[in-house]
Amino acid sequence: MPVMLRLNVGMKSTGGPASLSIGATAARFGLAPHVLRHWEAMGLLDPVRDAAGRRRYGADDLARVASILVMKEAGLGLATIRSLSATTDRTARRELLRPAAEELRSRIAAAQAALELVESGLSCAYEDVTDCPVHRRRTGR
Repeated sequence: MPVMLRLNVGMKSTGGPASLSIGATAARFGLAPHVLRHWEAMGLLDPVRDAAGRRRYGADDLARVASILVMKEAGLGLATIRSLSATTDRTARRELLRPAAEELRSRIAAAQAALELVESGLSCAYEDVTDCPVHRRRTGR
């Protein structure tokens, strides 16, 4: 299911932007707090710290978490996401994304072939599904 998130963190009574703790931020996205700490260690997040040294996540941080989740959902690894975040160069971006696009095309083709096989089994009139034309073609029979 695609990641769809509401990022409004509200306002403090002082009128400044609100911020969330690591636990509240993690819960908002259905993550464990250690995931956010890992992303921070990888350089993907940089939340501010309060006077006690606790992480505080503002609206920009929440947008960044949502962005990371969407890119992960697309199949990108954290190293690629970090590299994409570090460049504004279109050529570099294309080089980073090209392998991911090829992998996705391959996975889509495999999923389409699998769906064709399953759908042929659903409509197959033979008693033995292995006698259905699509199955026979896929197995070289």
